[in-house]
Amino acid sequence: MKIKRQKHAKKTISFYKYNFSFREPFQILIDGTFCQAALKNKIQIKEQLPKYLMGEIQLCTTNCALKELESLAKDLYGAKLILQRFQIRKCKHMKDPVPASECLLSMLAETNPHHYFIATQDQQLTTALKKIPGVPLLYIILNTMVLDKPSERTLKHVEAVQLGEIVNPAQQKSLQSLKEKEGISGDAEKRGRKRKRKQSNPNPLSCLKKKKKKATPQQPKNPDGEKKRKRSRHRKHKPAGGEQTEVRS
Repeated sequence: MKIKRQKHAKKTISFYKYNFSFREPFQILIDGTFCQAALKNKIQIKEQLPKYLMGEIQLCTTNCALKELESLAKDLYGAKLILQRFQIRKCKHMKDPVPASECLLSMLAETNPHHYFIATQDQQLTTALKKIPGVPLLYIILNTMVLDKPSERTLKHVEAVQLGEIVNPAQQKSLQSLKEKEGISGDAEKRGRKRKRKQSNPNPLSCLKKKKKKATPQQPKNPDGEKKRKRSRHRKHKPAGGEQTEVRS
């Protein structure tokens, strides 16, 4: 049974990750009824819930949920001690607290933009939450925590998004960010363009023809690059005896 529950939870979590962009750490919004059921069934929420959801979590509640437990009987004192250990998310009713069910519904609005899981045993609240698309529900049955399957409203919403009839809130954010980036890049391109200089009349002095320099005659160079050797002449000297001798210079 434990393996089946784990497989079911993994499948449901992947559904919410893919279709509603849920990411770790998962935010679990808890009310007093869930804490009371955990206390009765000896369930350690902080230790067991991360293992069941196979990921990091953040346990949180609201000020209204705490105030509701304080106003009820002393039998819920243990549930109050558990609930006040969790992070408190700001709600719209800090000055005038409302019932926990009403407060949790207001935290989700129409599309659950903050991607909350809701952990509750309140049947009326569960019925109301199933009318909001993209809300994972947790409750306790027979000493075990259970992640409920996606509601019919959630399944219809996903089908409408796939058919293109509805734009998912996550897709709207991505489209807005793309538009903002395109606007920034367009401004940067405009700024990056260099200003064209205005055409002006040419300087009259630059239009004057340059005087040609007289060409100086160049002496022909020896292609071999070597100086010509002078020929040595042979002179004949007549000695006193009458014989001719050759003298080479």
